[in-house]
Amino acid sequence: MNQIGIDAHGVAVLLLTVVALFLFTRDRIPLESSSLAILILLVAGFTLFPYERDGEVLLGAVDFFAGFGNEALVAICALMMVGKALETTGALQPLANVVSKAWATRPVLALLTTLIAGAILSAFMNNTPIVVLLMPILVGASLRAKFPVSEVMLPMGLATIIGGMSTTIGTSTNLLVVGISQDLGLHRFTMFEFVLPVAIVGGVGILFLWLVAPRLLPDRTPPMADTTPRIFSGQLTIKEGGFSDGKQLSEVLAKADGNMRVDKIQRTESLFLAKLPSVKLQPGDRLFVKDSPENLKHYEQLIGATLYNISDSEHPVDESTPLKAEGQQLAEVVVTRGSPLHLRSLAAARFSASYGLLPLALHRARAPSSQVTGDLNLIRLRAGDVLLVQGSGEAISNLKDSGTMLVLDGTTDLPHTHRAKRALAVMAFVISAAALGIMPISVSAMIGLGLMLATGCLNWRDAASALSIPVVMIIVASLALGKALMGTGMADYLAMSFVSVASALPTPMILSAFLLLMSIMTNIVSNNAAAVIGTPIAIGIAQQLDVSPEPFILAVLFGANMSFATPYGYQTNLLILSAGGYKFSDFLRVGIPLTIIMWIGFSLVLPALYEL
Repeated sequence: MNQIGIDAHGVAVLLLTVVALFLFTRDRIPLESSSLAILILLVAGFTLFPYERDGEVLLGAVDFFAGFGNEALVAICALMMVGKALETTGALQPLANVVSKAWATRPVLALLTTLIAGAILSAFMNNTPIVVLLMPILVGASLRAKFPVSEVMLPMGLATIIGGMSTTIGTSTNLLVVGISQDLGLHRFTMFEFVLPVAIVGGVGILFLWLVAPRLLPDRTPPMADTTPRIFSGQLTIKEGGFSDGKQLSEVLAKADGNMRVDKIQRTESLFLAKLPSVKLQPGDRLFVKDSPENLKHYEQLIGATLYNISDSEHPVDESTPLKAEGQQLAEVVVTRGSPLHLRSLAAARFSASYGLLPLALHRARAPSSQVTGDLNLIRLRAGDVLLVQGSGEAISNLKDSGTMLVLDGTTDLPHTHRAKRALAVMAFVISAAALGIMPISVSAMIGLGLMLATGCLNWRDAASALSIPVVMIIVASLALGKALMGTGMADYLAMSFVSVASALPTPMILSAFLLLMSIMTNIVSNNAAAVIGTPIAIGIAQQLDVSPEPFILAVLFGANMSFATPYGYQTNLLILSAGGYKFSDFLRVGIPLTIIMWIGFSLVLPALYEL
C-alpha cells in the first residue's frame, strides 16, 4: 500500500470540509449562505496562500469556480426546468387518474400501485413534482375512505427516493457522481446501467413500505383531518335599547376588546355606511362579521345585538338554527420552493387580497408538533410549511387551477392543458436521446428546455422558479471542496486511512462499511454534499485496494440517496413532514429499518455483480 503524505493545505481543506458539513446541518443558516461562505473561504485561502510546488501553481483559486460550468450542474438545472413544464401543463394527469381509480376501487392494492408508480416515474424526473402530484390524491382518498393519511404519505415519499436511484438522471446526486467519475477519466455510466441492483434491492424496499411501514406509523392528525370550516360569516343586528344603540363604532369595538372584525355596516337595503370610528349605530343596523361560532355568540351578548346567518334575516342563530358555512371550505396550501409564498410573508404576498382566502393556522415544517398562533400574516414562510386556509369553493379551485401553489383540498383535480402531450413528447426525446447514447444528457436536456419554451409548454417565469438556488450553490461549493480534497492529496490520504483501519476485512465488507458511512452522512448533511465529497474518496479506496472503482462509486451513489431516516435529508421529506402531520420520530421508525434493508441488500448485490 502506497504511503501518502499530507501538507498544510490538505489539513486546512479537511478542516474546512468538516466546517462545511457542520454548517450544512444548521437549520438557522440558509444552505446557500453556508455554501457561499465555504466557496469564499476556499478562493480567498488559495489566493493568499498559493498551493505551489517548485514554483508551479498546482491548484489555483480560479479552479474552484469551475463548478458553475460543470456539465452535471448544467444537466441538473435543465432537467429541473423541463420537469417544471410537465408539472404546469398537467402532463402527469393520466398517472393521477390511474392512482385515483385504484384508491376508489381496490384500496388494498392502491398503496402498492402508488408506490410503484411513484418509483418508476422518479427514475426519469425529479421526485418533487411526483410528490406534489400524489399528495392531493392521498389526502383526498383518506378523507373519503376515512383512513389515516399518515399511513401512506411517508411510504409514498420514500418510494420516490428509491426510484430515483435507478438511472443517471433520477436525482441530481446521480448526475453529480456519474459526472465526477467521467471527469476523472473513469467508467462512463450509461443511463440504465445500475437499474438491476436498484430493482433487486429497491423491490424489497418497496415491499417493506407496502406491507410493514404503515403498521409502524402511528395515526397522526394532519390539518385536513377536520374539514369543517373554522370561521363563519354572520350579521349582528343592533337591538333597540342595547349597548350599541346610539354608540359610536369605536366604542362598540372597544367593548369587544378590539377583537371583533366588522367587514361592512348596512343600514337599509341600499345604504351601506363607511366603517369610520365615529359612525353612530342605530337599531336595525347590521354589522357583517366573521369569526368562530363561539366568538360570534359572545359578541351578540356583549354589544346588545341579535346574530343571524348571512342569508337569513328572519331566524336568529340558536340551537335550532345554527350558523351555516355558506359554501366555505378548508384547504391546505403547502409552501414549495418557487411558489409565490416561499421565503415571503402572507402580508408581502398579499395572499388574502389576491386569492380571497382567510389564513387560519400555520404548521411549521421544522416544528410540526407546534401550531403557530398570533399574526400569521407577518411570519416568513419556508419550504414545507403548511398553511390552513378557508374560503369559497370557487376561490380554492381558482388557487389550485393557477398551478402556482400546492393545494390539498380533498379532491384529485389537477390542472391539465392542451400542451400536455407536447411536454410528454419533449421529455421522451430528452430521455431516449440520452439513453440511446445519441447525445449526453446535458445536451439533450438543454435542447429539451429550448423545445419546452418554443412550444409554449414553459414560460421563463416558471423556468426561473424551477431553479433552486440552494441546490445550485451547494453543488458548486461541494464540487470546489471535492477538487480541493483531490488536488491537495487529502482524498487519497483519507482513502488510505480508511483502508488501513479496515485492512483486516475482506473487500466486500470494506465496501459495505463505506456504503453505511455514506448512508449515515446523507441523513445528516445534504445528499449532494455527501456524494461530491465521498466520490473522490471512494475512488481512492478502490485504487488502494487495487480493485474496480465502479462498485465503490455506486456505493456513494446509492448511499448518498438513502435519505430515509430524517425529514431534513431530502427536500420532499420536508413537504411530507407537515402535510402528513408527522413527527421527527416517525421518520426514524420507518427510515432506519428501510436504510438497514437497503444497506444489507446493496452490500450483497454489488460484490456479486462486480465479482469482488
